[in-house]
Amino acid sequence: MSTLAILHKLKLKRSSTKEKITQFYDEATEDYEFWSKDFNMHFGYYTPFKTSIFQRDSMLNQMSQQVFDRLQVSKQNSLIADLGCGIGGTIQYGLRKYPLLHIIGVTISSFQVSEGNKRLEGKNGLILQENYCHTSFTSNSIDGAYAMESFCHSGHSKQALQEAYRILKPNAKLVITDAFLKKDAEQLCIGSNYCYEQLCEGWSLNGLGSIKKVEHTLKQIGFRDIIIEDISYRVAPSVLHVPFAITGFIIQKLLKKKPLKSESLKNLKGSLFALLSGLHTKSFGYYIITVKK
Repeated sequence: MSTLAILHKLKLKRSSTKEKITQFYDEATEDYEFWSKDFNMHFGYYTPFKTSIFQRDSMLNQMSQQVFDRLQVSKQNSLIADLGCGIGGTIQYGLRKYPLLHIIGVTISSFQVSEGNKRLEGKNGLILQENYCHTSFTSNSIDGAYAMESFCHSGHSKQALQEAYRILKPNAKLVITDAFLKKDAEQLCIGSNYCYEQLCEGWSLNGLGSIKKVEHTLKQIGFRDIIIEDISYRVAPSVLHVPFAITGFIIQKLLKKKPLKSESLKNLKGSLFALLSGLHTKSFGYYIITVKK
């Protein structure tokens, strides 16, 4: 059997429709409290002498800080868009650090909108139930935007990137933090492909964009001053927390005699294969992309 045939046989059907993504986050969001007391739904950024590899939230919050540092907006009265904000962990971090900012997040999960807005009460933050590919923001109205491990749900699609371009003011920046493929999906070896498929199925991802193709698409749309940073080794210490977090989460459920929901199991599966995918350093990488309109 040829390698191509084997890959085809291993390939699983991925269906990350809006309904499936919404269901995943409506059911699994509360699990993230075990990952992060601040409800950060992303990996972290390790900086020696500034963050601790033993304190996960210090690394997760540092990733948020890296994003705000790259946005380079005025910290007073600027309007920032969080495209795929989850329950608003990064919004809350940003408003704690820069209380005069205004941050609006979008998510397709009604649960995240409800719970996130409770936590943002009295702050300059708001979460809307919208798709980041089709927002209600006026064109040229946003001072800066970011997408933290959210555009992967659309496969880092041109549609998502175009919408970000539309809503940004001229010279405003978009910052993306996410995992990307270092090669086309068809070029992945059997092991990488299997991890990739399981990752996508577990986290209801449409797929990961190829970093070179995403760069080309950004240029095609009209973005300029494109900076692509491979931060895989900065992210690795937080990824190594995954097996301990999974084990602790399962033990906690067992001690409380609570069943594991199907979406929780999918979340755990996605987390495990995120760790395994990270071991395939020639196929996957974690990047911060900063671009200007």
